Amino acid sequence: MLTAPRLRALAAALALHAPLVTVAQRPAPSAAPAAASSYTLEQIKSYPFPNELTASTRGNRIAWALNERGQRNVWVAEGPGYVARQLTRYGVDDGQELTSVSLSPDGGYVVYVRGGDHGSNWDDALPVNPALSPTPLKVQMWSVPFGGGAEPKAISDGDGPAISPKGDVVAFEKDGQIWVSPLDGAAPARRLFSARGSNGEPVWSPDGSRLAFVSSRGDHAFVGIFTGDSTPILWMTPSTSRDGSPRWSPDGKRLAFVRRPGAGGALDSILVQRHVPWSVWTADATTGEGRQLWKAPETLRGSVPSTHGGTNLHWAAGDRIVFLSYMGGQAQLYSVAASGGEPLLLTPGSYMAEYITLSPDRRFLLFAGNAGKDVDDIDRRHVVRVPVDRAAPEVLTPGMGLEWTPVMTGDGSQIAFIGATAQRPPLPMVMPAAGGAARAIGADRIPADFPSAQLVTPRKVVFKAPDGVEVHGQLFERAGAAGSTGGKKAAIVYVHGGPPRQMLLGWHYSDYYSNSYAMNQYLASKGYVVLSVNYRLGIGYGHDFHRAPNAGAQGAAEYLDVKAGGEYLRTLAQVDPARIGIYGGSYGGYLTALALARNSDVFAAGVDIHGVHDFTADAGSRFGGTAWRYETNDRAKAAEVAWQSSPVSSMATWKSPVLLIHGDDDRNVRFAQTVDLVQRLSAGRVPYEELVIPDDTHHWLRFANVLRVNAATAEFFDRKLGRAPVRAAEQ
Repeated sequence: MLTAPRLRALAAALALHAPLVTVAQRPAPSAAPAAASSYTLEQIKSYPFPNELTASTRGNRIAWALNERGQRNVWVAEGPGYVARQLTRYGVDDGQELTSVSLSPDGGYVVYVRGGDHGSNWDDALPVNPALSPTPLKVQMWSVPFGGGAEPKAISDGDGPAISPKGDVVAFEKDGQIWVSPLDGAAPARRLFSARGSNGEPVWSPDGSRLAFVSSRGDHAFVGIFTGDSTPILWMTPSTSRDGSPRWSPDGKRLAFVRRPGAGGALDSILVQRHVPWSVWTADATTGEGRQLWKAPETLRGSVPSTHGGTNLHWAAGDRIVFLSYMGGQAQLYSVAASGGEPLLLTPGSYMAEYITLSPDRRFLLFAGNAGKDVDDIDRRHVVRVPVDRAAPEVLTPGMGLEWTPVMTGDGSQIAFIGATAQRPPLPMVMPAAGGAARAIGADRIPADFPSAQLVTPRKVVFKAPDGVEVHGQLFERAGAAGSTGGKKAAIVYVHGGPPRQMLLGWHYSDYYSNSYAMNQYLASKGYVVLSVNYRLGIGYGHDFHRAPNAGAQGAAEYLDVKAGGEYLRTLAQVDPARIGIYGGSYGGYLTALALARNSDVFAAGVDIHGVHDFTADAGSRFGGTAWRYETNDRAKAAEVAWQSSPVSSMATWKSPVLLIHGDDDRNVRFAQTVDLVQRLSAGRVPYEELVIPDDTHHWLRFANVLRVNAATAEFFDRKLGRAPVRAAEQ
């Protein structure tokens, strides 16, 4: 437990990393001590987090993963009662992810993957060891009977399981090849076939007799079909393109897939946004002969979508093929007849669709959308159902809550999803598919002392950046903490990462951002006014906001939104404009560092969590791998713009103190980014502190490290900003 003495020890340890000589700073506020927080960090962080929700394709069984203070386990339930039952017993906070939870068609077995860091930009199969175990760790697939009564069995090292519709075997990826194992692990896994390239994305035919897969070969990729040991692999109309996302027709006679151009071609401008082409193809599963069914418009909005699931290709009932596109300005669903023709827009309106699944009968799509009648639903998620052949979307879970990752049970009777509110953390839920009230599953897993009743309801605020872009944010503030007596509060801007993310008016569907939501609540409980800024490049507000020009390494236009958030806080009567801090992780760490470097006059202190600081550090990858091509383009100008967009280009104006936090096994942002920044801060005599966490990754896989990061963040702001209200006479 992080007691007051331990927090003081943490502060002392952090202070050891600050430079001995610092530049002049605004004096620390001399506020009177504030009242104690209404709850502890441990209490707000004690919530269980469910994800990986899935359903069997027959019957009424569901399964999910549940993270309870770093102990990750598989839980299950079945109708009609849907009582939560723990299936595995991993009792240690060892930082080993539990992913790819799958049910056999009849629900008899649960398969899952344990280990790795699946949010990483590196190879997911690389083991992680944040608990510093002396024993080598693995990324392994496991199976366990749904009914219990047996210990989970390790099937094999590997990842990406796909259970056969026959329910007898599971295909998976290992060492760039497709392997197969009995579902019960009764026999050793074996390599199914050998093919050049890196082979993955296994997809079984409806009858389980054949397996489609993707063979990635660097600058091109093929979709293939494996039938048996005595039959050659059949390639679907192979070309120089990159093919992927194979989907079987319901009768197993055809495949649909997505085609993108292969690598190469003349160099184009790095500083100008370009259309990224893609098309939907179908092919005969017997001959491999194929044709183009639909081609995306050659516009920026027609580019490959980069929201969850990408193109979200499905082969639906009525011989219709479903996909997602931004071509209408929003991330919307369309369907097109497999025989050809114009696509039908299924989800008209100003909202996006993500976490899209197909009903077992293939007649409906279920998804999470920021849709609904309430004006604030743009900053929420609700479960929406739409037929695959007409534009008749229906919001199934209206209201003030948030709901996501819907799946329909195999018997079609129930829709399962994960839901939360502003106060209640996420839980699995079920509701009748025919309509009716939803009910939570496993609510008893929320600890008795979890402070639901003390959490604030964040308020949607909208403000404008200097160039006129409208920016949404969520304002967290404890009622009556200050202001009513004439005092001024310290305030904090929170900046999410991604950047294609959207913070919401309640608990988030990502474990990383649920942690951020809990942290914003905790800071508000301590008396801070907290503003979470949904800056441009984020999702939820349409293509033009998500793919804004002159952003990132091409000009950092999104920083205008972050600075506008700080300026907005300065306009609030209850906020002390001299005590505004900023924090964020990943891309949010980048924007935090940029804010401190460019505007120490606005932001008095910041916490930069595994942020990017120099866009030019890896020039070969940042500029399309073209650094050594003789063919010229604007890469020299692009490098200059990328440098000017980087925090390290503005070190001369960085004056405010910063806490740098980074795990040195980060697989998304290189640890070298923080190592380099420390040298620059030290040379410029900028006050900094650092918290380095050995062997943990970008996603803080150990719960103990999450607590450590959050405690250090809050303690740093308490010292540098002073959360207590300041009276007018004290300013």
